[in-house]
Amino acid sequence: MARFDATSSKTGRGTVAVTSATEQGRLAGPLSMSVANLCHRLQAQVSPRTAAGFAEVLRRLGGPLQVAVAGRIKSGKSTLVNALIGRRVAPTDVGECTRLVTRFQYGTVDRVEIVFNDGRKQVLPFAADGMIPAELGIDIEKVSHIEAYLTNAVLQGMTVIDTPGLGSLDAASVSRTEQLLGAAKHRKPDDGEEDDSADSEGSDELDDTSRNAVAGAEAVLYVVTQGVRADDQQALAAFTAATASREAGPVNAIAVLNKADTIAPESVEGSGGDVWKAATLLSEKQAATLKPRVADVLPVIGLIAESAESGGFTSGDAEALRQLSEMDDDILETMLISADIFTSWDCDVAAGTRLRLLEKLDLFGVRFAVETIRAEPEITAGSLRRKLLDASGLEAVRQRLSIVFAARADGIKAAAALASVTALAHASGDPGERQRVHDAIEVLLAKPEAHQLRLLEALTLVASGAVDMPEDLSEEVLRVGSNADIGAQLGKPGASRTDLAAHALERAGWWRSFASFGATPAQSRVAHVVHRAYFLIWQQIRD
Repeated sequence: MARFDATSSKTGRGTVAVTSATEQGRLAGPLSMSVANLCHRLQAQVSPRTAAGFAEVLRRLGGPLQVAVAGRIKSGKSTLVNALIGRRVAPTDVGECTRLVTRFQYGTVDRVEIVFNDGRKQVLPFAADGMIPAELGIDIEKVSHIEAYLTNAVLQGMTVIDTPGLGSLDAASVSRTEQLLGAAKHRKPDDGEEDDSADSEGSDELDDTSRNAVAGAEAVLYVVTQGVRADDQQALAAFTAATASREAGPVNAIAVLNKADTIAPESVEGSGGDVWKAATLLSEKQAATLKPRVADVLPVIGLIAESAESGGFTSGDAEALRQLSEMDDDILETMLISADIFTSWDCDVAAGTRLRLLEKLDLFGVRFAVETIRAEPEITAGSLRRKLLDASGLEAVRQRLSIVFAARADGIKAAAALASVTALAHASGDPGERQRVHDAIEVLLAKPEAHQLRLLEALTLVASGAVDMPEDLSEEVLRVGSNADIGAQLGKPGASRTDLAAHALERAGWWRSFASFGATPAQSRVAHVVHRAYFLIWQQIRD
């Protein structure tokens, strides 16, 4: 894990950090502002090391939402990262770089930095093709992660973290991923065992436990292919989607079924032989399997999305596809049976050109492009590229990212920051400091405007199984806590304001009664939060 830079972690610098973030309007919203003010007030009341942690929390609060792209090895994570960024910069072939965590964030100058375990940084030149080199030429066991700064508009609102494949045989890669993303949970010392977190009392640098507490993605885009396996569910359950070991849930995690074009439609009942229909149906089944760890599962073809969005698809490619569209139907159908036949068949389009088309579009994309050209003979290369992008499913993923992540960035970031603050106080080893932080957080959470944080906490408890609820009530908690639209929250999309208000008030009363009669103590705590959520919705509709 990279050493925290103590020069930027002093209490005074922390004050500058929160002021600067506020002045520049980078904080996601009022909840983040409340947590930032809490951190600022507490910095003078805690040890220098904990204050350093709070300064890092402040820095993260002022930055974009941090989204980790995770999944099994060879699931196409890096290809999807390139598509989301709109630039082919993350290496997709197996190499040293793909064994490291890479953070893509906005910068005024394009540059890549290798961050070593001891905190040193080394500038890395881009490869000739504009990508991060797959081979670094250094001992990667000494490397913590890679920081890539790009002048990219997408990254102004979202930092994208590309992770090594979970389930990889490379234990070191998995360990680096867990450290940087905060997956390593703090273990309380056994009786008679010293707590290492107290070894550097008075230090203004972060120990490993504290670094893990403030490190981490705040949301997860989880990539699966074909069927969901048991270890996918285990990875999502264990994978920390936020700081201080907050687990992935429907508020801060969605999944994509990548390589949707490789699904055999005959293997999915009801697909009618259509590949995309098959992918959609399979995604729905996977969503049910992964529920409640993710908000949704969406089909996507990352390779086509990357080629269409990052400039990989050229006018030369369009012309080659136009030539293919003029071939006899039977011959072209035979060529499209397999990649080997497609590249080895004797025809006017050079074999090397056909190989490049496969590398950019695969057989599904080639077939789709040819059919599009035949339907619209005058279509331009630019229009064909946009058609391919539409067919990739990337836009639906982006829209869902916006709904699930961007619209809730304030609550997600504030909840993650509070979890970090709590973990830092616990790591201090000072009971008095821990109590001061706990009391300050309770005061913040008691405010009406902070109720969303209570709701997110309740949702996380139910989604993770920490609080056992009847299935119908669990689904209601997930619905109320996972949606931004009032109609969706109440399960009554399209209903009139009068009906919505009546339903919200009725459910508020029901949950209040449940909290008082029949609920376990844990269920009661959740029920009180849901009751207040319904009551606030009722007030919002009425006002």
